[in-house]
Amino acid sequence: MPVSIHKQDENKALPSSIIECVGNTPLVSLRRLFAGTGVEVFAKLEYMNPGGSMKDRPARFMIEQGLRDGTITADSHIIESSSGNLGVAIAMVARVYGLPFTCVVDPKTAPSNLKILSQLGAKIEMVTEADDQGGYLKTRIRRVQELLHSIPNAVWMNQYANERNWQAHYYGTGSEMAKQLPQAPDCLIAAVSTSGSILGCARRLRETYPDVKVIAVDAVGSVIFGTPPKRRELPGIGSSRVPEILVREEIDDVIHVNDRESVEGCRDLLYHEGIFAGGSSGSVIAAIKKLIPTVPKPFRICTILPDRGDRYLDMVYDEDWVDRLPTT
Repeated sequence: MPVSIHKQDENKALPSSIIECVGNTPLVSLRRLFAGTGVEVFAKLEYMNPGGSMKDRPARFMIEQGLRDGTITADSHIIESSSGNLGVAIAMVARVYGLPFTCVVDPKTAPSNLKILSQLGAKIEMVTEADDQGGYLKTRIRRVQELLHSIPNAVWMNQYANERNWQAHYYGTGSEMAKQLPQAPDCLIAAVSTSGSILGCARRLRETYPDVKVIAVDAVGSVIFGTPPKRRELPGIGSSRVPEILVREEIDDVIHVNDRESVEGCRDLLYHEGIFAGGSSGSVIAAIKKLIPTVPKPFRICTILPDRGDRYLDMVYDEDWVDRLPTT
């Protein structure tokens, strides 16, 4: 009797939900974009997570760990301030676990993310007042504090202060990169906002590669590393306050990138590699271009492409939006 070609898969467990598909994203070499530079760039494609971004990892980790230790229960109402991606990720996880979720957003949140949040059943709270840094983060957090007092059983994820943010990337993204990298990297370069992804990945990679240098990519106008506040339009990178989980001493250097440079980086990724990525991915590419002339050759860089480009069709990939950006 012939053996079924499916026999070997009979005992293989299938994922029980979409959130079990989070992680195990590929690492690819950007050989076309950086050909002839003497630099190898290995990019972790985090936009291939089911929710479309690396934020799926902390959303899942924070909620599941909270359910395990009792800080989140079946009666909890999740609240978070988000520029988009974490909100979508939490909405996806909350939907699977049957938890209500309120997401506090602002006018710079991509229209597509607002639609996705709505479709996933999240309640959307839009703040419209800019804070003293010209952004909306402080205003969003003030609204979160109000909601914590008005919504029964409210639980704030607080990605800027939650240690489980970086832990999600330590056990997930960073651990995967340590296994996937074909050779020791000279440098990890990654965009910052909460600092969770860069710290989690750096801490795990340094266990395997102690000499790896860690370089943050921040937005011009962000105050994370002590530079003055300035108008910036791209969500998902930079911040108008310093995140509580940031440990500055663990980051060796910072490269600042403006919105127009980020747009150019996105276009370069798409043109040379066919990678349709979001704004912070473009920021990373722009930063790598600035870094290349300053490093010895050969040189190996590992990086993270945080989210996908379809969320930015009304922004990075829209010429009218780009034309309205400041020229300096």
